[in-house]
Amino acid sequence: MNDVLPDVVGVWQFLEQTALDVFGTYGFAEIRTPALEKTELFSRSIGETTDIVEKEMYTFNDKSGSSLTLRPEGTAPVMRSFIQNRLATQDAVAKLCYIGAMFRHERPQKGRYRQFHQIGAEAIGVEDPKIDAQVLLMLHHYFSRIGISAVSLEVNSLGCPVCRPGYRQQLINYLQARLEALCSECQRRYLNNPLRVLDCKAEACRAATVAAPAMIDHLCDECDEHFRQVRQYLDLLEVPYVVNPRMVRGLDYYVRTTFELVTDQLGSQNAVAAGGRYDGLIESLGGPALPGVGFAIGLERLVLMLDKRQQKAKVPALFIAALGEDAARQAFVLMSKLQAQGVWTEMDYMGKSLKAQMRRADKMGAVKTLIIGDEELRTGLAQLKNMADSTQKSVRLDSLVEELS
Repeated sequence: MNDVLPDVVGVWQFLEQTALDVFGTYGFAEIRTPALEKTELFSRSIGETTDIVEKEMYTFNDKSGSSLTLRPEGTAPVMRSFIQNRLATQDAVAKLCYIGAMFRHERPQKGRYRQFHQIGAEAIGVEDPKIDAQVLLMLHHYFSRIGISAVSLEVNSLGCPVCRPGYRQQLINYLQARLEALCSECQRRYLNNPLRVLDCKAEACRAATVAAPAMIDHLCDECDEHFRQVRQYLDLLEVPYVVNPRMVRGLDYYVRTTFELVTDQLGSQNAVAAGGRYDGLIESLGGPALPGVGFAIGLERLVLMLDKRQQKAKVPALFIAALGEDAARQAFVLMSKLQAQGVWTEMDYMGKSLKAQMRRADKMGAVKTLIIGDEELRTGLAQLKNMADSTQKSVRLDSLVEELS
């Protein structure tokens, strides 16, 4: 877990605000859920045999004996809130987005921490492939707005409860014949969660599964048509993508459309955004039988990819250098009035020399400086200096607030 320091937080704010702006144009409204949920929410939704539930969740009993978990992902809590607050009664289609911290006890890697942050979006109530394409267009739009182009969209289909069981058994049979070539982890889980073997990063497992059957070749007619239309709409919208038949997701609730935005700038953990459909999730949690599709973006990974020098640093509009107690008092009043008008203004609080004050103004990157001493108080005039080109002009102290604001 790490701190986000002031010299970086501006980039975070830019990424977060841009997400809210872009998602808002597609009709998504922000929702905020607690960091703690009942453990059963995640074991039921994510899956008992997933790495997240088996090894990565921060779970503990509270004083009443209830098992609680720090949320490892954002979709299940949003669905829980959607059901609990009966949001389905407000509109046939719900579009929700979130920004927040998630928690997983996994091995820290580049851009991955045990407390990490995600930007996510969920569209609930639409089965039509157009909503899949619109969500992907929105994701494409967001990355364009933040200035990141070194990403590639990969899509796949994981079928549905009709066609997946037959494929699952074929995959198990394939893996069983190559069991000795798999890593110990995949040998343990291939019966309960065979799709996860396809996602294993171990070279031996990747080599052993290179000719494994692909879900995309075993789709039922409805899933095949759904995936065909998703690709058709992406083509119409001119959203570039590639089909990756090996792509699987680490959460059990995904069906049909799945996708990742990947990059070559972050090593083996190359996904910066991922998501897909979860049509049976809401019903499995006790809610109405509504379909859904969504994604999550890893904020830390975006920060690594976004050169913070591209972002214009926030600096004070004015630094007031005061000489003497009376001048410091007047500077404090002027600073407070300007701040109330929304003008970032700074001053010296410790009675330092003029040279020291000007050095601090320069270090802070103040746009302008104003020097106030006994003479300026007597005449009511002071020199307002532009720090970029050293030009200056006389200003009346009693009209300074109006001029700068």
